[in-house]
Amino acid sequence: MMKIAVTSQGRELDSPVDPRFGRAAYILIVDSDTWSFDVLDNKANVNSLKGAGIQAAANIHSKGAEVLLTGFCGPNAFKTLTAGGIKVANDASGTIREAVRSFLDGKLTFADQANVEGNW
Repeated sequence: MMKIAVTSQGRELDSPVDPRFGRAAYILIVDSDTWSFDVLDNKANVNSLKGAGIQAAANIHSKGAEVLLTGFCGPNAFKTLTAGGIKVANDASGTIREAVRSFLDGKLTFADQANVEGNW
């Protein structure tokens, strides 16, 4: 079993992936075996001036996520995630369900660096 965090525009597995990490509306933590999931409401970070990615990274780390699927991850968030042992796969798209399936099928690769400048 693996806990997979996915940035989301909604609260369901069929919601679209939110391309933003720190400012995503929600982050779903999906169990790779059962497909059960927890919803993290990320509203507090959506309008923050800075530090949104770092706070979102701390939140998913506290939920035990091992992997993050997102569209774009800035440098500070990327450092925080990797320091916490969370691997990042950027360029996730489609629905949450499709992104997780793509990851489990080996179609998404782990990033070795941020793919967007900070405060995106």
